[in-house]
Amino acid sequence: MKAFLRQLLTKSRIKLVRQHNSRPHKPVLLEEAISYLSPKKGHNIIDMTFGAGGHTERILQENDTTVVYCLDRDPTACAMAKQLSERYPNRVIPLKGKFSDLPVLLKNLGCKMNSFDGILFDFGASSMQFDTASRGFSISKNGPLDMRMDPEEQTITAADVLAKADQSDLYKIFKVYGEEKQSKKIANAVIEARYLFKPLKTTRDFCELVQNVCDNEMRSDMLHRPSHPATKVFQALRIFVNNELNEINHSIVLASHYLKMGGVMVTVAFHSLEDTIVKRHIQGNINENMANTLPLKYINPMQAYDKEFMDVVNDSCWHQIHKHVITPSVEEVESNPRSRSARLRAAVRIK
Repeated sequence: MKAFLRQLLTKSRIKLVRQHNSRPHKPVLLEEAISYLSPKKGHNIIDMTFGAGGHTERILQENDTTVVYCLDRDPTACAMAKQLSERYPNRVIPLKGKFSDLPVLLKNLGCKMNSFDGILFDFGASSMQFDTASRGFSISKNGPLDMRMDPEEQTITAADVLAKADQSDLYKIFKVYGEEKQSKKIANAVIEARYLFKPLKTTRDFCELVQNVCDNEMRSDMLHRPSHPATKVFQALRIFVNNELNEINHSIVLASHYLKMGGVMVTVAFHSLEDTIVKRHIQGNINENMANTLPLKYINPMQAYDKEFMDVVNDSCWHQIHKHVITPSVEEVESNPRSRSARLRAAVRIK
C-alpha cells in the first residue's frame, strides 16, 4: 500500500512539473521553495513577485484552503493573476504595484501587520519580459531600450538614462549595478555617441556600441557558454531604471513586519547584489534598516566595541533555516539554463 501511494505521489508531481514546464516563465527552485513555505490549512501567503504564477499555483495545489496575495508591478503579470483568481475564487488576491506599495495595498484590503504565514520573493526580470522584444530587456531581441517593469509608469526608460546621464553617473551605474570591468570605457563611448548624434534608442544600438568598446572580447557565463559583452551593462540599466536594490531592501523590512512570529520568508536571487541584501538582513548586518555595505568581518579590528553595541549589530529578527545557500540541481540547470545562478534562502521570523 505504501509503495502504491509513493508511486501515485510521484506521478502527480511529474504531472505538476509538466504543467509548469509549459509556462511562459519556468519557476526556479520550485519544489524547494514550496517545501520551506509548507502551505497549511488557512495559511495566508504573499507572492511578492507573481510573474507567470508558477509559484502561486503550486502553493494553491499544495493546500486547498491556502490564500495567496499576488503582487507584481508588470501589467501582463497582473492580468495573469486576475485570470488565476477566476480559476481559484477567493483564494487569489491580485495586487498591482512595487514592493514599497505593499502597505497601502494591504491596508485597503483590511490586512493587518503580523498576519501572514509566508512571504515568497523571486527577484529579477522574468522570462516573459526577456522574451518580449518590445520590453527592451533582451540582448538577443531587438527592441526599444525601455526596461521598465511597469511600462504604464511615468518613469525614465533605459534610453533616457543613456541620453541624459553624465559620464560619472553612467560609470557608477555600470560599475556598481553591473560590476562591469569596462565601465569607464563604455560610459565614455555613450557620451561620444551623443556628440556624433547617434542616439542609442534600441537594444541593438547599445549592444553594438558595447561590442565595439570591448573589441569583441570573448566572455562566458557560468555554464561556460559564450556570453555577450553587454550582458552586465544591460543588468545595470535594468536595476537602475526600476530602482530594484532599494525596493528589495525595503521589501525585506516589510516582510519582517507582515509575517507572523514563526512565519517563513523564502527568497530566490539571481546575482550577488540581490542575494547580499537578503543575507545581510538575515544576519542582522543592517544600519537604519539598510543592508550594510560591508560584511561584519570588516568591522575595524583595532577598535574595541562594548557589548551593547555588538548586540545591536548582531541582532536579527530572522533565523536562517539552512546553513548554506540553496542552488539548483544539475538536472534543473540542464532543463532551464536561466536557473544557473539562482540562490535560495529561507528564514523564520523569530522576533
